[in-house]
Amino acid sequence: MLELNNYETLVAASLVLLVGRKLVQVTGPLRTFNIPEPVAGGLIVAVLLAVARLTADVQVKFDTATQTPLMLAFFATLGLSANLASLKQGGKSIGIFLVAVAGLLVIQNGIGVGLASALGLHPATGLLAGSIALSGGHGTSAAWGKTFVEQFGMSYATELGVACATFGLVLGGLIGGPVARYLLRNVAKPGVAADDAVLTFENPQADRLITASSLIETLALILVCLTAGYALADLFKGSWLELPTFVWVLFVGVLLRNGLAVLGWYTVFDRALSVLGNVSLSMFLAMALMSLRLWELASLALPMLLILLAQTAAMAAYAIFVTFRVMGRNYDAAVLAAGHCGFGLGATPTAIANMQAITDRYGASHLAFLIVPMVGAFFIDIVNAVVIKLFLSLPIY
Repeated sequence: MLELNNYETLVAASLVLLVGRKLVQVTGPLRTFNIPEPVAGGLIVAVLLAVARLTADVQVKFDTATQTPLMLAFFATLGLSANLASLKQGGKSIGIFLVAVAGLLVIQNGIGVGLASALGLHPATGLLAGSIALSGGHGTSAAWGKTFVEQFGMSYATELGVACATFGLVLGGLIGGPVARYLLRNVAKPGVAADDAVLTFENPQADRLITASSLIETLALILVCLTAGYALADLFKGSWLELPTFVWVLFVGVLLRNGLAVLGWYTVFDRALSVLGNVSLSMFLAMALMSLRLWELASLALPMLLILLAQTAAMAAYAIFVTFRVMGRNYDAAVLAAGHCGFGLGATPTAIANMQAITDRYGASHLAFLIVPMVGAFFIDIVNAVVIKLFLSLPIY
C-alpha cells in the first residue's frame, strides 16, 4: 500500500492535468469528441492503478482532504459570477431548461424502477440507479441512502448509491463531447473571438490579466462563501430547508456578488474569479477521477450495470432529441445538451468541463454558462427532491 499525503496528492492531481492536456493535444479521437482534459488524464491514471492492483497487488491511497474544499470553491465562483441582471435576460430559457431537466428526472426514475422490478430487484433500488445517484450525485446518494436503510432495510443503499454516482460521473464526462459533436454537424459555430478572453468559464485556456491584490480579494470572497455555506448547512440540517453544502455555498456567492454591487461597496473582478474557478474545477475533477476505485465499479451486479447502461443511452437520446430541440436547435442548445449530459449523469463540475471543451474550440456560449450553473447546481436539487418523494409515494414498495 502506497499512501500519498495531502501535498503529494495535489502534486499527483497537477500531473494528471498535464497528462490529460497532452493526451488531448496528441490524440485525435479525444480532441474530435471534445473529451475534457481532467477526464482524459484522470481515467488513464485510474485504469493504470486498477491494473497495478489486479496484477501486482499494488495499491495507492490518496489523501483527498482537499477534494471537497476544491469542489466548494468552484461552486463559490459559480455563485460569485452570477449577475442577477444577466439572469433576467435568460429567465425564459432558464425556465424551459428546468422543465427539460425535470422531465429527465422522471424518465430516469421510471427506467430505474421499471428495470429493477423486471430484473427481480427491489423497486427502490431503481431509484438509487435513477435520479438519486445520477442527477443527484454523491451527496444526494449519501443523504437518501440513510433513508433507504431506515425505510426499506437496504443496508447496502449508501454504498450502492455512491457506486452508481461514480459510474455516472465517468460516463457524464465521456458522452457530453460526442453528443455535442453529433449535434454540431449542421449548426453554425461562432468561432473563438479575441474578446473571449474576458469571459469567466467559456475559454479556460485564455490568458487573464490580473493583479495580486485582485486575486487576494477574490480568494477572500470565496472563503467567505465557504464559511457561510458550511454554517448555513449546519443551521438547517434536519429541517425542511436542508440542502447540500455546495448549494448553500453557491447561494451565498450569488447574494454576496449582487449585494455588494447594489450597495456600491465592491465589484467582483471576473478575471480573477475565472482563474481561481478554473483551477478549482480542474483540480477537483483530476482528484476525483484519478482516485476512482474502478474495481469496485466492476463489482456492480450485472442487473445494476444493465440499468446504468440503459440510463446512459437514455441520457444521450434525451439530450439529442429533447434538450437540444427545446432549447433552440442552435449552437447554444448543443452546448447546453453537452452540459446536461454532464450533470444529468454526473455532476455540475462535469457539465462545466464538457461545455468548456466545446466552447474553447468553437467559441463562447454565454447562454449555456448562464443557465447550467444555476439549474445544475441549485434548482435541480429542489426539483429532484420533489420527484424522488413522488416516486416513493407510489404503492409499489
